[in-house]
Amino acid sequence: MEKLDGMSMDIEQTERNKLQSLFPQCFKEGKLDVDMLLNLCGEYIDEDFEKYKFEWKGKAECFRIAGKPSTGTLRPCPDESVNFDTTKNLYIEGDNLEVLKLLQTAYFRKVKMIYIDPPYNTGNDFVYNDNFADPIAHYKEITSQATKSNPESMGRFHTAWLNMMYPRLRLAANLLRDDGVIFISIDDNEVHNLRKICDEIFGEENFEGHIHWRRRHNQPNDKTKMIGLVAEHILVYAKNSVDLRIAGVGKIDLTGDFSNPDNDPRGDWASKPWKVGSDQSGSRYTIILPNGKVLDEEWMGEESTFKDLLTDNRIVFPRKGDGMPRKKYFRFEREAEGQSATNWWEHTRFGHNQGANDLMTELFGIKNIFSNPKPIELLRGLVQIANVKDDELVLDFFAGSCSTAHAVMQLNAEDGKNRQFIMVQLPEVTNEKSEAYKSGYKNICNIGKERIRRAGAKILTEWQEKQKQLEINEQAEQTPPDTGFKVLKLDTSNLHAWDGTPITDGNVQTLWNRFDAREKTIKRDRANLDIVYEVMLKMGIHLDYIVSEITVGSKKCYAISKHPLETSKENMVLVCLEFGITPEDITAFCNLAPKQIIIAEEAFEDSIAMSNAHYILKDRDIEMKLL
Repeated sequence: MEKLDGMSMDIEQTERNKLQSLFPQCFKEGKLDVDMLLNLCGEYIDEDFEKYKFEWKGKAECFRIAGKPSTGTLRPCPDESVNFDTTKNLYIEGDNLEVLKLLQTAYFRKVKMIYIDPPYNTGNDFVYNDNFADPIAHYKEITSQATKSNPESMGRFHTAWLNMMYPRLRLAANLLRDDGVIFISIDDNEVHNLRKICDEIFGEENFEGHIHWRRRHNQPNDKTKMIGLVAEHILVYAKNSVDLRIAGVGKIDLTGDFSNPDNDPRGDWASKPWKVGSDQSGSRYTIILPNGKVLDEEWMGEESTFKDLLTDNRIVFPRKGDGMPRKKYFRFEREAEGQSATNWWEHTRFGHNQGANDLMTELFGIKNIFSNPKPIELLRGLVQIANVKDDELVLDFFAGSCSTAHAVMQLNAEDGKNRQFIMVQLPEVTNEKSEAYKSGYKNICNIGKERIRRAGAKILTEWQEKQKQLEINEQAEQTPPDTGFKVLKLDTSNLHAWDGTPITDGNVQTLWNRFDAREKTIKRDRANLDIVYEVMLKMGIHLDYIVSEITVGSKKCYAISKHPLETSKENMVLVCLEFGITPEDITAFCNLAPKQIIIAEEAFEDSIAMSNAHYILKDRDIEMKLL
């Protein structure tokens, strides 16, 4: 019977195991022979060490930080959630470095799309200061502090930012599916460094593009620089560009700027010139404008095609019949076709900062509740080109105001899909002088969670109103969009770990107290649901699975399953946290035919009961793990 150790996935050992399975000859006495590995790959050692590489102080520590397993857990908070028992969406409050480690086992290579909008390192943004020795204790310390910054006067201005980003991106890469894609928003300060570390982590060959998004709808009034800032960068990397192409790249909705000035029964339309440009070739024929003017020019298509379009009311002449002919493109046609994305994203189509601020004001009834959130039009477009399909997962681990969650819910309501999201955010304290703080939002997580609640309620109401206008048979085919979310918070493990800190006062009782605590594997001040969710995390079970409280014999248990128990018990995991477990209890548990049974080691009635349990489980071919 295996015992859960309370640690997250050991990423370094996992990578070593994969490497050893491919190149066993490169391991001597358990140690990796790097020279042998290079030789096998055709990279022969020479004396030339002047190779191109991107280095900074602390880079080696980044690898160690990313590879160190987490001892933490995620504790569920049903009271702060919406539809806790049924939703597939997650909101995780905590340091994203530790959270990304905790998600490795359950979500390794499971995420279709990642979007992040990290601190831009302008000198005023919060920069995460990681602590290698005790990250959970450090996290608890910083969450009670005021907002920090990374001023250039600190020295190693770029180094601090790189040390924050590198381990998080390494962990994020593990979570992406082979056909997954990551989008990273950034400004001019670190875009050059971000490109270098992404080339290293994701591979230069997986660079998909550099989107320039015009974030302003007006001209800047910044006189400190020669070039005014109107655009931001979004770097795009695939996990594997080949697999991304095989899976298919999504089309983007470019149906904005449509109208219907002539009341065409086919609906809204836009138009393009029928005359060819100077760099194009076409057909020469005569067109007579409505005002009688005759034009003999190079036109798009053949003359017969033009006449057919004219008969079909697909040709318009602006300026009351005096303008050059233009062809109509209807909205319904463009929605069906879609269009591949380019690297220039205009604010008219993908939103701008002011519009995003106005939406927050509309939702909260408070101005300046959050500084420059990303517009949902921008995130909606990214989800579309990432080709995120039904039941696929979107992750944002710098969630901020949760524009990503809002966009996912909105798009689901529009197209009937069930994309899921995971939002991760540090509960960074809001400034005491800010409108958010004055309105009761003491940290950023309070803002993000409330936005999802309000946006979700609005989206659901609009969806329900739309359903009332549909025919009865159409309504039966529709299911409401998932506008709920399950809140979980980072904390220390629910399982006692050995306290190995030196005893400096010479008190022997302290040592005995530590032995006593080690015998009691489960912390007594934690709720059963806390422990169940840690079991899910450490065993690699998705956190959106259904947890059902059931009674088996005389014992209260928790059944973890993908589907409701009344629908299917396939691959069910049974957790019992009660004490006095007997062989009769084990038999009753086995009668439910679970895939695995989880019990605290200290919960057995005696050692004989534990031994008997081993044989009962072996006969039934059911695995048991001990806490």
